[in-house]
Amino acid sequence: LMMMLYNSADAVVANSIDTASDLATHGIADEDRISVIHNPVVSPDLFEKQNEAVKHPWFQDSSIPVIIGVGRLHVLKDYETMIRAFSIVREDRAAHLLILGEGAEKESLLSVTRELGLEESVEIHGFVPNPHAYISRASVLALTSRGEGFGNVLVEALAAGTPVVSTECPGGPAEILEFGRFGRLVPVGEVEAFAQAILDTLDNPPDREALIDRAKDFSIDTITSRYMEILDVNRSRT
Repeated sequence: LMMMLYNSADAVVANSIDTASDLATHGIADEDRISVIHNPVVSPDLFEKQNEAVKHPWFQDSSIPVIIGVGRLHVLKDYETMIRAFSIVREDRAAHLLILGEGAEKESLLSVTRELGLEESVEIHGFVPNPHAYISRASVLALTSRGEGFGNVLVEALAAGTPVVSTECPGGPAEILEFGRFGRLVPVGEVEAFAQAILDTLDNPPDREALIDRAKDFSIDTITSRYMEILDVNRSRT
């Protein structure tokens, strides 16, 4: 059904180069009709949400960095790698790991936390209605996914000026970070490399304004203009 419908369309939009490649490789859409337009993530109210108060005690002491992970607790997100990498970070310095999300992997991840003796420095906090306020106060946002459709949370972190460490998984992360220019990229599942990337980022954080500038490429206005080009609204009106 997808092959029939997609190939009947005048244009097909993919939200990442990897998605576009998959569509073409599997014959779902002809390559010459596929355009890549990233997700519109940054809206004006995003910046308002970043400024909302956060009462979590870990954000009251700025001398101890907080690493944050955000997303559903699913095997695809590979939070076990995040926790194991964090255990290496903890061997080097005091730090906290705060995971915002719910899902089927929670008990398994709590078990890993206990195994590594990290109960006092790792918290699986669960769902929060406004994760942006937490992200904006974190020292690093970590993403250890084995695959992403796009990776909206990386853009949300950039918009807050929060440094990012991500796996170079299939999907959007490498594109969002311009292949390492705006955040460190690590091979999927590489615990020690991920830990080192976090430590390097804590020691040498990127320029905050440069991250915020990059996030503007994913604003609603910017992405809307790309869709307008595809739809060719101006020509259709004449």
